Amino acid sequence: MNNTDTIKLTQFAHGAGCGCKIAPQVLSEILQGQTASSFASLLVGNDSNDDAAVMDLGNGTAIISTADFFMPIVDDAFAFGQVAAANAISDVYAMGGKPLMALGLLGWPVDKLPASVAAEVIAGARSICEQASIPLSGGHSIDTPEPMFGLSVTGVVATNNIKRNNTAQAGDILLLTKPIGVGIMTTAAKRGLLLPEHEAPMLKQLTSLNSFGEKLAEISGVHAVTDVTGFGIIGHLCEMADGSGLSAELQYGNLPVIDGVRHYLQQRIVPDATYRNWNAYSKQVGFGKGVNVMEAFQLLPDPQTNGGLLIAVHPNSLEELTEAMHSAGLEYFAKPIGQFMAKQDKTILVEP
Repeated sequence: MNNTDTIKLTQFAHGAGCGCKIAPQVLSEILQGQTASSFASLLVGNDSNDDAAVMDLGNGTAIISTADFFMPIVDDAFAFGQVAAANAISDVYAMGGKPLMALGLLGWPVDKLPASVAAEVIAGARSICEQASIPLSGGHSIDTPEPMFGLSVTGVVATNNIKRNNTAQAGDILLLTKPIGVGIMTTAAKRGLLLPEHEAPMLKQLTSLNSFGEKLAEISGVHAVTDVTGFGIIGHLCEMADGSGLSAELQYGNLPVIDGVRHYLQQRIVPDATYRNWNAYSKQVGFGKGVNVMEAFQLLPDPQTNGGLLIAVHPNSLEELTEAMHSAGLEYFAKPIGQFMAKQDKTILVEP
């Protein structure tokens, strides 16, 4: 292969982006019997389904540590590096943290793809790290059957300002900072069916940093945060609700949806991981009258890559949060999409 412009990375991988995640039931089986860490200074560890680990430094600050990698979700190597980097850094932002540095994690089929293409992947990642004002300062690489890339990211947060995904309270209002549906769009792209006018919005979503998470650390009324990734909004909201001992009402009509996605739903373009996610969470979900259940089935479990921040905020702090969102250029998303409530028979109640 001499012309790297003709190489389509997604054709070398069986999965794509956060849709590569191991199925929720299988992951639960893998982690079954794992005991919580006995380190007193480990504030967030493997005893929960949170976005990153957090270690108390004992001086009012804590270190955030996370790792995330996956197979190509887009064909262009530079863009793949950008997407993978933005997605990995998002876990630090989801904890209310400030990223400090990153290490690259590269798996590359050296007998199938030129080294120059891998160099483009790393260059894309470095461009996103520069946007986040952190160095891409090293990493590790191995020879793998399929291309994969991601980052290990270190961040910092004030101990009192850590945002977790299992600390929501009944009555908290839900907001989401990005639209859903990008898994459907990337599946259309992999099949060669993405319309030209939808490519730029898709890439913008995939590569936009969730840096607003750092601002959330300053709002005490924000009780819980997570980023929506491979399990879809329904999966990550279930994790949030279950971890908090609550249920949530989701207002389907208020959910932001990426422009153009319904065009592809009419063609029944759905990622394979959508079915996996739905099988994992469907028993926890109930639908109110008037909800387009068939469409909801395709959108709610849609695996997101570098999806938005799902925020639980006390009603008294909603105005402060929405003002911050307006200042950050997120005014379109300053509209509640649901609310937490006391535990019900169903974990998620989807209303029109």
